[in-house]
Amino acid sequence: MCIDCVRACARAPACESAASSAPGTLLPASAREASLTLFVRTPTQNICGCVREEREANMGSSSSSYAPKTIYLDVDGKVQKVVFSRHCSPCDIKELLCSSSNIPRNTAIMMLNPEGALVSIDPTMPTNSPNFLYKVVPLSTAQLGEKEDMFQNVLSQVADQFSRAFRINELKTEVTNRIAMLEKRVELEGLKVVEIEKCKNELKKLRDEMTSRGGGRVNCPCKYNFSDDGKKVTPRRDVPSYPKYTLSQETIEALKKPTFDVWHWEHNEMLSCLEYMYHDLGLVKEFNMNPITLKRWLLAVQENYRNNPFHNFRHCFCVSQMMYGMIHLCNLQEKLTLTDMGILMTAAVCHDLDHPGYNNTYQINARTELAVRYNDISPLENHHCAVAFQILSLPECNIFANVDPEAFKQIRKAIIALILATDMARHGEILESFKQKVDNFDFTSEEHVTCLKMVLIKCCDISNEVRPTEVAEPWVDCLLEEYFMQSDREKSEGLPVAPFMDRDKVTKPTAQIGFIKFVLIPMFETVMKLFPQIEELMVQPLRDSRDHYEELKQIDDAMTEGSSFMITFRTDLKKCE
Repeated sequence: MCIDCVRACARAPACESAASSAPGTLLPASAREASLTLFVRTPTQNICGCVREEREANMGSSSSSYAPKTIYLDVDGKVQKVVFSRHCSPCDIKELLCSSSNIPRNTAIMMLNPEGALVSIDPTMPTNSPNFLYKVVPLSTAQLGEKEDMFQNVLSQVADQFSRAFRINELKTEVTNRIAMLEKRVELEGLKVVEIEKCKNELKKLRDEMTSRGGGRVNCPCKYNFSDDGKKVTPRRDVPSYPKYTLSQETIEALKKPTFDVWHWEHNEMLSCLEYMYHDLGLVKEFNMNPITLKRWLLAVQENYRNNPFHNFRHCFCVSQMMYGMIHLCNLQEKLTLTDMGILMTAAVCHDLDHPGYNNTYQINARTELAVRYNDISPLENHHCAVAFQILSLPECNIFANVDPEAFKQIRKAIIALILATDMARHGEILESFKQKVDNFDFTSEEHVTCLKMVLIKCCDISNEVRPTEVAEPWVDCLLEEYFMQSDREKSEGLPVAPFMDRDKVTKPTAQIGFIKFVLIPMFETVMKLFPQIEELMVQPLRDSRDHYEELKQIDDAMTEGSSFMITFRTDLKKCE
């Protein structure tokens, strides 16, 4: 190794590890691939490179691609010769130029020719002669600032090109517009229940007008048309949006009792109460229900109850709340399975879905589509089941989506059996079957438990008179209003009219006394044999209600008799004159 290389080695110890590749060679960090050594000499020494070309020359290589490049610098008035390979990187060359010009490493520099023109610092820079010296000059702060500005300029241009390439501004506008549209949709869909009911009423009136113009019974609005109303089962609100109510402890306790007043609650509040019942009974956990799916299902159910005077969503809630109350009152959690309670609650919620407001007698006599479809066999109850499972067939509303398919078949079968049991035409048959089992009731027998569940849903369906008079009596008015609507239609269509529905023949006391004495009390007293605890809260109120209406009937009879006496007296008086 020459003395010059030794000096260079002292200044560049980092290159020692590469020296073994070519004896007498020192490599700068990024030029090791080119197997090149750079070093500097004093004025009596040249700045030269111990390059691989010597070795290649010895080996007979004649390649000119490895020939070194030489430039001359003016350093403090002295000539400096710098030799480097054509394969050196610009960074290595700048480092070499800094070292040769006594400028600290990593200083930003530029190189000028004698005419003041900038010379590029890279392996392709033009060579010069000792008579045409280059000068290495450190960049000033101002120049750096200009360079930074230029860099920022380039960055801005690149950003602008990216923006154009990826349509960022258009995407921003599109996203903003979509957000605004969604906000407007949320606002529009946040209509109050009253406004929705108003729309339903207007639609109903329009359908009635169209029916009356048609002049026949074929398009009677009480006939559910699957082709027209098939979309009805889809909930009109994509995302459950009813407010989440936190029920007070007082409300939670009241929900478990037959005395619960259902008239003080809005639809959204009733939905929250139903949701609470499913959670409280452990049904959400038992059936692995998605809580959002439960909300969507309840919304779909609520929106598929029509705005009838009696058979509406409030009646659905009333029956479901009574079922929840009986589960607690009779301690059914200890006697039945969670699956049984899920069947009871779901059947109660769905038992009158899409009720048209006209009973089975009308459907059969008028030969409606429902009567034809179901061969006059419980047409309404069959229809309630069909709509219930249409809703459950929607993936977003299927609360039993995570239930085993075989288990779901059994759940479906049981729910259908319970809803069909609410047909009052089967009342005697079901009650008689239960009476035969009640004295030796076996909770381990599937037949006994199924019969009990049928009787329980029947009790809940017609349980209004169990409630306090101020809660129960408005329901009588609602039921009579629906009866009178049907009897009026029957008269106009020339169909038979049931006496208990005829506004010219029935009164509130006469309508209720027979129903309480011969239907409600016998059924609840039979259930009382199995669950004695219901006597105080359910059976006794029925007896009190019967007495109340009998007193009213006596008053009505007295008034009628008094009116008859006065009419007779006046007639006789006129005759005497």
